Amino acid sequence: METISLLLNEALTPYLVHLEGHDSAGNRQLVVSTASGAPVLQRSVNQSQFEDLRSFTDVVDGLHRDILVAEGRLEPCMIAALRSAAQAPRFAVPSV
Repeated sequence: METISLLLNEALTPYLVHLEGHDSAGNRQLVVSTASGAPVLQRSVNQSQFEDLRSFTDVVDGLHRDILVAEGRLEPCMIAALRSAAQAPRFAVPSV
């Protein structure tokens, strides 16, 4: 588990990540804080998400997004707009 903590701290620099114990469902509490120790966000993450690279990447991406929202650098409505734009059909421009 130390390796996962190191990877999370590296991926979320300059923030500090602390993993806390398991609950009965196999979830761990993940706390992201500033360098001064002020908590930015807290999430419950299932242990299995740390064992698969794709799931681990999703966790880190989600934490990046949640940090941006918590700091006010990204509005939740912008996330919805970006997702909508990404799913919209694209039209090909015919070449002449």
